[in-house]
Amino acid sequence: MMELGKRESIHQFLAEKAELINQMIPQFLPSDNVPPILKEAMEYSLLAGGKRIRPILTMITYEAFGKNSNEILPIAINLELLHTYSLIHDDLPAMDNDDYRRGKLTNHKVYGEALAILAGDALLTHAFGNMAKYLRKFNHLSPDIRLQMIEEFAQYAGASGMVGGQVLDTLGEQGKSTFQDLIYVHTHKTGDLLVFSIRLGALLAEANDTQIEKLTQFGQKIGLAFQIQDDILDVIGDSEKLGKRVGSDQNNKKITYPYFKGIDESKEEVIKLVKEAKQMIQDIGIKTKHLYQIADFMVFRDK
Repeated sequence: MMELGKRESIHQFLAEKAELINQMIPQFLPSDNVPPILKEAMEYSLLAGGKRIRPILTMITYEAFGKNSNEILPIAINLELLHTYSLIHDDLPAMDNDDYRRGKLTNHKVYGEALAILAGDALLTHAFGNMAKYLRKFNHLSPDIRLQMIEEFAQYAGASGMVGGQVLDTLGEQGKSTFQDLIYVHTHKTGDLLVFSIRLGALLAEANDTQIEKLTQFGQKIGLAFQIQDDILDVIGDSEKLGKRVGSDQNNKKITYPYFKGIDESKEEVIKLVKEAKQMIQDIGIKTKHLYQIADFMVFRDK
């Protein structure tokens, strides 16, 4: 784990990145001909806070190649639009039926289920429109690479990625689902968008094939570790810190890593995965400091 001084340093670094994103993100929402109540519902969840881990991962990966991440901010921000859509839908009564997210009432509790669904739909659609719009300006990259980014965005977020993971999570039930089902859920529901965040930064930085492959493996391991830690926090976390109720997984009889392996083994697996993740990228010709730090921050967090 990180020493105290290093932990404070990465907290400050990430807070500065998140603040930059928070300042910029309203500019990337649609405004023309949008019903005011829809725009309000979209902004309610999008501007509710959060760590902005996904766009920050893209920015940090880009910076690992010696680049200035401010130039890709309009592209990276779309990961937060898509992530927010997934949270709105995940909280719905038909899914996790949660009342609070980031310490605030969930979208459907404020605006009703129908508008919450539509706000999520709008954020999802606009994320792809924005991605295409701003990638068009990156004309130093080949058209094929720019199209690959949009294709991967759909792949990692869609039926074989985040949505597929959400489906098995919805169907998962203690006593019926297997440990392999759980790994599929964690790999795809949460992990895939984290992996794409890293791949996006690498592709924008014109990384070579080896660098992209190693960074992908890094992302897969920290993505799984991140979700195992989330499972752990649902058992032993602090509701006030987390901004949502703890114990909801157990109450809903959902499968989790601690359900299958127990708390101690779950904690050991998190440590093992982070160590392996760092080894993946230690000798590929990039600056690893902030990638290592964000890995520690993501998986050894208490909220």
